[in-house]
Amino acid sequence: MTATDGGERSLAAFAATIDHTVLGPETTLTDVHDLLDDADEYGTNVCVPPCYVAEAADYAPDVTIATVVGFPHGQHATRAKVAEAERAHEAGADELDVVINVGRLQAGDHETVAAELAAVVDATPLPVKVIVETALLSDEQKHTAGVLAREAGAAFLKTATGFADGGATVPDVELLAEYLPVKASGGVGSYEEAVAMLDAGAERIGASSGVAIVRGHPEFEG
Repeated sequence: MTATDGGERSLAAFAATIDHTVLGPETTLTDVHDLLDDADEYGTNVCVPPCYVAEAADYAPDVTIATVVGFPHGQHATRAKVAEAERAHEAGADELDVVINVGRLQAGDHETVAAELAAVVDATPLPVKVIVETALLSDEQKHTAGVLAREAGAAFLKTATGFADGGATVPDVELLAEYLPVKASGGVGSYEEAVAMLDAGAERIGASSGVAIVRGHPEFEG
């Protein structure tokens, strides 16, 4: 199955591309447990706040758990991001989604951005997705972000946090996919929208409506 066969994936394979997400400031442990129950039932992954990773891993050890680093603005000190990554690994996270420092990228301080991404990637053995906040970048800056993330050893590029204006678009997914696998995140709320992103080259979908997206698959019965 290639990345351009989004609409032809089996239900199980499609569900496995979804990072069912709860990251709002009012997120409670109950919300995280509900998310994990959904993930277990529907076959998705999850993305949860860092403060709940240990409890999430204990509650649902068979669910793939991603968490965020430097979230949502990306302007933490590098050592803070590294410490977040290390703590998440120790707590049981399976994947890390780190926010790039958009201000430094826009200012052309590429050396600092590259060093920070490499430090986070090197801090743990976990795969790292670099959130580039595409709605805030020019196409040239998106290309630069792709190069820097790839050279730092990142596993994925991710379109957005969901906390800035704009989210995933087909053109942005196509652009980022030139460099690394893509997690399309931000504004993806239906099966059809998810398939459009997969067909554009995404390999993961980040969404708070993960259940609704999976339930839209033609094989779903319920």
